[in-house]
Amino acid sequence: MKKYLITGLLIWIPLVITLWVLKFIVDALDQTLHLLPPEFRTENWLGFHVPGMGAVMTVVIVFLTGAFATNLIGARLVDFWHMTLHRIPVVNSIYSSVKQISDTLFSSSGQAFRKALLVQWPHEGMWTIAFLTGRPGGELVSHLQGDLISVYVPTTPNPTGGYFVVVARKDVIELDMSVDEALKYVISMGVVPPSGYTAGK
Repeated sequence: MKKYLITGLLIWIPLVITLWVLKFIVDALDQTLHLLPPEFRTENWLGFHVPGMGAVMTVVIVFLTGAFATNLIGARLVDFWHMTLHRIPVVNSIYSSVKQISDTLFSSSGQAFRKALLVQWPHEGMWTIAFLTGRPGGELVSHLQGDLISVYVPTTPNPTGGYFVVVARKDVIELDMSVDEALKYVISMGVVPPSGYTAGK
C-alpha cells in the first residue's frame, strides 16, 4: 500500500505544482485587463470573465512592441526614450541597471550563464555547481591579479538566489553538461542527474 501511495504522489505532485504555477502566472497577467476601459473587458461584452485573456493581451502587446521597435521609426523612438530616461537623475541609475541585466538575460546576442562549472564552495574540499558569467571588470581588475573569472553560485532549490564570486580559472572545473542540465540538477538538489549521466558515475 505504501508503494502505491508513493507512486501516486510522484504522479500528482509535479502535475499539481505545474498547474498551480501556470494558474499563478495566468492570474497575474490577467491583471493587465484592468488597464483596459471597462467597455472593452470580457465581462461587459461576453457577460463573464475569460481566464487567460490578460496573458494573451500581454503577449500581443509585447510582440507588437518588439515588431514596432525593429523598424526604423520605432528604433529612433526607442533611442529617444532611452536618452530621456538616462537624463533623469534617480531613474537613470535604476533603469540603466535593470536594462543591462535584462539585455544580458534575454538578448539573443547575450548569454547570462556561459558555462557550467564545478567550484569549491563555501570552502576548500566542498564542491558545487556554478555558472561562468564573464571576467571581472572595473575597479576589481586593479586590485586582483592572475587569470580570474566571474561566476555565479546558485542556491538550491531556488537558483535565483545565490552568490557572485571571483575565482581563479585554475581552481574551477569546466563541465560538459549544458547550462540547462546543470540548472535542473541544482533545482532537484542533485536528485535528478543530467541526461547521459547516472548517479554515482
